[in-house]
Amino acid sequence: MSPGKLWTKQPRNRTRLSLGLVREVRSAGSQGVARTRLTHTVYNQKTLAVKAAEAQNDQAERIGKVTPEALANMQALHSWEDCEEAVLDGVLDGTHILEISNAGGELSDLIRDMYSDFEAGSEKCTKRVDHRMHRDRIIRHSQAFDLQMPALTRSYLEWNHAQASTPARGHFAERVEAEDLGNGLSAGTWRVHVVDVFRAEKVNLVISADDSYIASALVRQGFMPCSPIRPSVAITINALELYRVARLRSPHFSIQAFVKTICDLQGVAFRRYLSCQFSIALNLYLNILNGVEALVMEALSRTSNDWCLQHACPACTYELKDEPRLKFKILYAMDGNDSLKRILRHIVEDEDSHELPTTQKVPTTRYLSREFVDSFAQSAPIQSTSKDVETGDENPCAGRWKNMDEQKTKQTWGVYDETGIFLAVCRHGMSLLIADMVQSGELAKYPIAVVSRLMKVFGADLGGGYDIGCQFSTTLAKSVIGKDVEQNRHTCLVPAFHGHAHRQLCQLSHLMVYTEGLGLEDLETCERMFSKSNALASSLRYASAFHRQQAINAYFSHNDAYEVYASISNFIYSNYKQALLIIPDCEFVLLSLKCELGVTADTEFTTWLQEERNYLEGLEMEPLNETLQMEYWRALVNLEASKKDLDLKSALWDVTTPSDLKDYATYTHKTWKAETARRHAVEMYNKDLRIVQDLEKALVVAWIFELSKMNRAGAGYKMRKHIAKVLQVCSSAICIALEQYNTAACAMDPPHRILKWDEVVEYAFIAEFNLLRDAQQDMSQRPWATPAGRSAMDHYFKLLRAREEIEHLEVEACRLLTYLRDEERFLDESEQQARALHPPLAHQIACYCSIHSCFTSQHLKCLHDITKLPGYKGSLSFGESVRMGPGESASKPHVIILPSLINTVCSQLMDSDDIDTQENLEEEEEEEEEKEETSRMVLEVLDATIYESTT
Repeated sequence: MSPGKLWTKQPRNRTRLSLGLVREVRSAGSQGVARTRLTHTVYNQKTLAVKAAEAQNDQAERIGKVTPEALANMQALHSWEDCEEAVLDGVLDGTHILEISNAGGELSDLIRDMYSDFEAGSEKCTKRVDHRMHRDRIIRHSQAFDLQMPALTRSYLEWNHAQASTPARGHFAERVEAEDLGNGLSAGTWRVHVVDVFRAEKVNLVISADDSYIASALVRQGFMPCSPIRPSVAITINALELYRVARLRSPHFSIQAFVKTICDLQGVAFRRYLSCQFSIALNLYLNILNGVEALVMEALSRTSNDWCLQHACPACTYELKDEPRLKFKILYAMDGNDSLKRILRHIVEDEDSHELPTTQKVPTTRYLSREFVDSFAQSAPIQSTSKDVETGDENPCAGRWKNMDEQKTKQTWGVYDETGIFLAVCRHGMSLLIADMVQSGELAKYPIAVVSRLMKVFGADLGGGYDIGCQFSTTLAKSVIGKDVEQNRHTCLVPAFHGHAHRQLCQLSHLMVYTEGLGLEDLETCERMFSKSNALASSLRYASAFHRQQAINAYFSHNDAYEVYASISNFIYSNYKQALLIIPDCEFVLLSLKCELGVTADTEFTTWLQEERNYLEGLEMEPLNETLQMEYWRALVNLEASKKDLDLKSALWDVTTPSDLKDYATYTHKTWKAETARRHAVEMYNKDLRIVQDLEKALVVAWIFELSKMNRAGAGYKMRKHIAKVLQVCSSAICIALEQYNTAACAMDPPHRILKWDEVVEYAFIAEFNLLRDAQQDMSQRPWATPAGRSAMDHYFKLLRAREEIEHLEVEACRLLTYLRDEERFLDESEQQARALHPPLAHQIACYCSIHSCFTSQHLKCLHDITKLPGYKGSLSFGESVRMGPGESASKPHVIILPSLINTVCSQLMDSDDIDTQENLEEEEEEEEEKEETSRMVLEVLDATIYESTT
């Protein structure tokens, strides 16, 4: 075998049966060379019967020549279960006739019997007797690695430290000889097949006397074993690290694709068990990395359950002494995403899950457990003093969002177990919490669990953006944490992009530009995160529950460290620059508009906003669909009846001549009575007409306010398209309302101007709609309803938010600058302390420091550029952190070395029969191929039978 090739066994050459035809195979000789020729002769039922009779006669003649002892042996052989294949061959060559009909279920019985016979026969033919189930083997496999994990972690620390202190070399270019290992003490050698990216060969690895296990000896030399006890194949750590980083950068890159790439590079055929071996080595490698990270965090005294969440983002969480107090301590966004689904594995006859068991857990505090989330599922709402709860008003936006509809969010496809994730991120993009949405849609329990955990860790004054924040504030107040939400002053916000899809009355209370203390933040961070994380979907659809969480956690951890953290300073710089550009522009425009409107105090704009809110609240709230339909229908019926009565009273005509006039008083009373009835009919008609117009106005006017958002200055193309898409849902209702308005306008005396739909969608300001002037309350002349007034309000509130953003960014810039200084000093001193105690661990602390320190110069440059911006008047200086506890960046480091890092030699604790050798994996693959071959054989038998029955 070539040393540069992967060892692979050649597939067995099995005779394949042709589909659709029963052919006779004959051998012929040509020039002394045996040759097999296939003849395409199709035997019908009659020919098969003749050949069966001939075969039986030949068999009787042969039996007559056989001795009685040989005949008994033949009959005993015939009764053996493994002769079933010969019987099937007899069916194909016509020796035996297979009777199949659809009347009594013989077809299903045949298939069932063939598969059961195959299972029974395959167990007797298996070379290795193994009574274990696959689930048992996986459990014992994981347990074996878990027992060796401390030794494997120590070996990796030593190998990684040695790699950093010596020049990089290939595994096959130069290997350390046996006498150079373990101070000359060797426990022997172990032959293993080592696979790298460009090369694979069998090598003899030296087992040092200090090695606890064979697996730890391999790890010490840079190889990850594929079996815990007696590994025969190992993958180089460099190859595993290459794939780990490549998958984090491109989540589409699967294990099978990488293994096939290695096979192509080395010129060998791909086999499925190679992916299995690579997956085992990769899982072991990731577990070792998690163990190393735990050792580093333990050495730095950063082991509390909430430490990672409390220090997720330096700009949000690294509080300084004497810094300005912000309205919102932390601004975060949360939302659900249904792309990262996972198929639920179960047997057809059993509805319960059939997932393979595992003892492995994802070592992260970012994930909320299912038990914690479910604790908020069935909890009954309690009374709250919230204003929204007391009024009991229905949310006007409830019909617009699917995640407001309980009937939709509680249902999902039964084929999935996890139907997605619910994510919470800070305003800079750092992931805070993740929860799996399990066999449901976006239920309220997920955001409630997130809010509960965040309030427990960060306390009061949190602001959370949620696309249904208006409705969720009511839900949160009624939940079991309603009192805590009120005491901690938690605020539910609506993101900017989603906010314009809410009703106008909702926008006045929750829209970003009207929310005090929010700055220029749009809280649409989740949407940007999901646009990148959706690349994980294809590789997670059929993964196990553990591997799915492992991949999701690894992706967001890598994204936080190498993408979000790297862009924090640029985020501060870009927002600072944007705010400095907005302030002078808004001040100039606002000054001219105030002169035009005669506004002397800025408080008038707040008064105008309250007047607009009062006006919209005065319009009748949109009732339930059934109530609105019945009320509107009843008003139209009354209007129609009044119109008919008016027409009838107006059509009365009485002709009286002087000759007919006998009693003048009687005719005078009759005339007065008819006139009174006509006047009453006119009054009743006008009353019913006003009721119909008010119902139409309540629908149309509120939507006209939202249509004005379409052409608002500064609205981008995507936002206008988003608003138009949402409004299109009710466009038919608006068209009907406009048609009914035009009908009423024509009936009025004098007639009013008719509106067209093309005019409506082109209007930029609500004052251009004659609907408002024709209403009972003329709002068109109010200052806040004029074009100049609305433009002044927009510029005024935008100016306020820009100034607030400057205050936020100055605080965040000082936090980031101080964090960079304190964290670098803390980690440098920790590394120096660990170097004297445990050099391999000190190297890992240095690696932990390098993840963030590589972006320090970039951060310092951006912070320096902020001070050079035109109009900058702030002060960028170092501060002092309020946190001085153990493990904090501003504290004095005290490195802790765990006793598990002390090397202790242990004996093998597992039986060698539990290993998965190369031969075992090949036998399993051959068993799968035999099952597939049996399936093909069944199809061929059925095809031959069906063909004969139709000819």
